[in-house]
Amino acid sequence: MTVTLRPATADDLMGVGALHQESRVAAYSSFLPTEALADPTPEAMGRYWTERWRWERDTHRLTVVERDGTLVGFSHLGPDDEDDPDTGLLNAIHLDPAEQGRGIGRMLMLDALDAMRARGWQRAVLWVLRDNAHALKFYRRGGWTPTGDERDEAIGAAPTRQLRYTRPL
Repeated sequence: MTVTLRPATADDLMGVGALHQESRVAAYSSFLPTEALADPTPEAMGRYWTERWRWERDTHRLTVVERDGTLVGFSHLGPDDEDDPDTGLLNAIHLDPAEQGRGIGRMLMLDALDAMRARGWQRAVLWVLRDNAHALKFYRRGGWTPTGDERDEAIGAAPTRQLRYTRPL
């Protein structure tokens, strides 16, 4: 089996969207209602990534992982939301649910951290859903610590609490 990590291209974006939606449903279904996860559709999520790519490809980095030519994960990073020039924001790591526990998420995280260092950032931050126990454990094992900052955002109609994590680069 061959695992390949590479920069995303425009041809990947609809697949990234479908994978993003599949990953969200698998990761959040234990604590969010089914209705909250029904939208967007995989196609709508693909259009979202296509539009986001259009505006962010010069300032952000979207990386995909393929196993034997099949998309199995992606990461997305860019400048910090709070305009801190020394800080990068890890916007997302999403995996095909069948890939969890196989090292792909760790590979994406380490690659993202290396990319942030290469951009000259001194610190990385991310937002994670408070109720996503699997992700919290994953990031803590990766050296991330909570900052104490929290925010509320909706997924569908369901309110969610997000926690901000950080780690030095």
